[in-house]
Amino acid sequence: MLRVHFNRKRMLLFNKSLKFILIIFTFFLSNISFAEDNPLPKAQPESVGLSSERLNKIDTIFKAGISENKIPGAVIAIARHGKLAYYKAFGMQNVEENIPMSKDSIFRIYSMTKPLVSIGAMMLYEDGKIYLSEPVAKYLPELMVMKVAKEKYTDGSNNKTVEIITTNKLIKIHDLLRHTSGFTYGIFGNSTAKNLLKSSNIGTLDTMHISLKDYVSTISKLPLAYEPGTHWEYGRSIEVLGYLVEVVSKSNLDNFMQKNIFKPLNMKDTGFFVPKENWARIAEPLKNKDEPELIDVRKEPKLLTGGHGLVSTAGDYLRFIQMMLNRGILEESRILGSKTVDYITSNHLGKNISRAGPLYLPGPGYGFGLGFAVRENTGISSWPGSVGEYFWGGYAGTYFWVDPKEDLVVVSMTQSVKHRVYYRMLLRNLVYQAIID
Repeated sequence: MLRVHFNRKRMLLFNKSLKFILIIFTFFLSNISFAEDNPLPKAQPESVGLSSERLNKIDTIFKAGISENKIPGAVIAIARHGKLAYYKAFGMQNVEENIPMSKDSIFRIYSMTKPLVSIGAMMLYEDGKIYLSEPVAKYLPELMVMKVAKEKYTDGSNNKTVEIITTNKLIKIHDLLRHTSGFTYGIFGNSTAKNLLKSSNIGTLDTMHISLKDYVSTISKLPLAYEPGTHWEYGRSIEVLGYLVEVVSKSNLDNFMQKNIFKPLNMKDTGFFVPKENWARIAEPLKNKDEPELIDVRKEPKLLTGGHGLVSTAGDYLRFIQMMLNRGILEESRILGSKTVDYITSNHLGKNISRAGPLYLPGPGYGFGLGFAVRENTGISSWPGSVGEYFWGGYAGTYFWVDPKEDLVVVSMTQSVKHRVYYRMLLRNLVYQAIID
């Protein structure tokens, strides 16, 4: 009898221990799942020098914009000192289909593709496979002889003469990275070179029907807007850079980016199209006359455009820019050397390079590095920031900036062409006013 009682007692103790172990294990698993839902470790805003109360102003402003039908919704992520202090989704991912915005909604990031592809090229630079002073034609011979359209106005009249002549300089790899190649988009201004580009078969941003090789072949036959190395203008330099990456790496651009950047940084939803199983997560703009139709990201494009072809999430992109803030490393993944990051995020526009023109997109107070606008002055700009801060944005409403002085990274994603600039500038003010330490 005593033995039976003893065994029963042991069994009860064993069951209690097993229950305790299962509770701990379940808690551990739930914490792992929770961690995986966030791009960086979470922290209370006050623990990283931000005010929760002041950050709530972001909620108020963006919710008002949604209720006024200016934007459909947004996802905003803010990290300081490597910790995620603010991460929220607002409004609707797809108003037409009544799908709420979620933190893992997928956005067309348009020109926020450019910094990623620029970093891919700089990885080849670190491997000794390219050097920035080399002519692009060393690897892409079709760019060896380029033309430039030079316009002259007769004194005292509006009559102009146009000469299309061979350039004096070759386009360097450096020129592609800092937008001084002479390649243009064609949409800023009305020059001969721009009009010829607009009327070509690659004249619009929704060109997806030709290969990257054929795209570069076409653009090589059109005149440049400026002599290489003399003028900053936003244009198709990064499309050409993307093809350069393919040729030098002997790899499809998508595969190169996946292997070298997206997978190491666990950017699991970033790519040149959205697989069918994720179509229900694609963020869409409001359907009205003010918002243009955006590129189709539901099928794999023939053209892998390094200028505007990627989709991503706020969480994925936050991991990329946190790597940049960390000077090339995130967790166990070293993407670039620390001095290379410093070099990339320095101003590369010397006094010999003009910033004049229809639209200098970095804005007053900013120079331009290798894929990023870089702040040169605390003042001058109409929005707040620190010297050394760098940023870029996308045509359809995505935006980011990195402020090393404040140890701060911010990503905002919506899908609105018309209201994108307004909400970028508002967010700048709202984030900086929330810093209390």
